[in-house]
Amino acid sequence: MDIRVQGPGPTSPFLSARDLFETEQDLSLPVHVRLRDDPDERTWAAHYDDHHVLNISRQAASSAMARELALHEFAHMVRHEQQHPSHTQSTEEVLYLALAGKSVERRKLSHCYQIANHMKDIYADDITLSVGPGEKLLSFLESSLAAAVADRPETPSRPGFQRLSASADPEITAVNAAFALALAERHDLVDEEHRLYDLAYAAAMDAPEIDFDGFKRRFRELVREPDTSTYRQVLVDATRSYVGGTSRAAD
Repeated sequence: MDIRVQGPGPTSPFLSARDLFETEQDLSLPVHVRLRDDPDERTWAAHYDDHHVLNISRQAASSAMARELALHEFAHMVRHEQQHPSHTQSTEEVLYLALAGKSVERRKLSHCYQIANHMKDIYADDITLSVGPGEKLLSFLESSLAAAVADRPETPSRPGFQRLSASADPEITAVNAAFALALAERHDLVDEEHRLYDLAYAAAMDAPEIDFDGFKRRFRELVREPDTSTYRQVLVDATRSYVGGTSRAAD
């Protein structure tokens, strides 16, 4: 694997991730690592005809999770090179198939993209967890879910009043919890006493309208090597389940 770190910052996490990744996987195209100044920059991969790009903040690149973040993005790059359905299926096409004739809040539309990203992450982490341990990933899932559950909207202190400050959306938090638990169960990262179960069920209770068990089952039981049609249908079904029954054209 050809790794090229661009910009001042740490290089060892990416080289260490490469060395570990190469024990089980490989990439045909070089990887350009772009270190970003913005500490809030999310870590993400972009794909071009002759290279991949790993975008990551310098803060994240200096964190204890840096190697694991790089491994995860390398796995996305492998799925892209494999032309895996999870990484080639257009989310816009799925939304059209699932929601044609329905009126959908913009908030829920953005959540549908997040559900599609969760499915991509499941398939990427099938690779990630085949080359490296899952302890840090599990800790990350637990801490992220704990923060979201703690940030859920509070019950208004007086009737007719609504909390207006930013907080985690209970509906997508429940889906995120289903994803976290499904990924952990898919790779046997947790036992029945793990705190992730308590956090996930707390999130599910906050959003009773979400089919938590259904989403967990969908994520956990994704077919390892689906064909395009099968994968598209799973994502269409998940989108319809999340949005629920509405009418008229989508906004």
